[in-house]
Amino acid sequence: MIILITGASHTGKTALAQKLLEKYKYPYLSIDHLKMGLIRSKNTTLTPLSDDNALTEYLWPIVREIIKTSIENKQNLIVEGCYIPFCWAKDFEKEYLNDIKYYCLVMSENYIRNNFLNIKKYASVIEKRLDDDCTLEDVLKDNAQVLTLAKRHNLNYILIDENYEIDIDL
Repeated sequence: MIILITGASHTGKTALAQKLLEKYKYPYLSIDHLKMGLIRSKNTTLTPLSDDNALTEYLWPIVREIIKTSIENKQNLIVEGCYIPFCWAKDFEKEYLNDIKYYCLVMSENYIRNNFLNIKKYASVIEKRLDDDCTLEDVLKDNAQVLTLAKRHNLNYILIDENYEIDIDL
């Protein structure tokens, strides 16, 4: 089984992946770690500040083939990160899709406004963010955009509205 976890920045993708690793013993791949490995090894001219679309175009083909290989080898894997395109399913034949579960994390405007200090507080709960310059406006904008795209593509999303209580049963 492959579990894809995506969403806007600061929605808890990495924390959820870690929780699922502990619960189900499925390893996870952080697309951010892959990105930084490729950037630091100079296998790309992209940088951490490159446009998200450019990063997705570069990273997704690699991640897609890792997913296919994992399915072919009957291995479980959680893949988390914001570089999963909303049209991801078109890249897989039906026999692959049967082994993929997709979850998009989205915070509601209400949740963000009422919990912004906690969102910032828990930003480094799993990984230390070296430079976390998120603003209320950015988090609101990013989550609204992700929700619009998830709905437009008819994708499974988890709306975080009142309490941050996320658990996925596989």
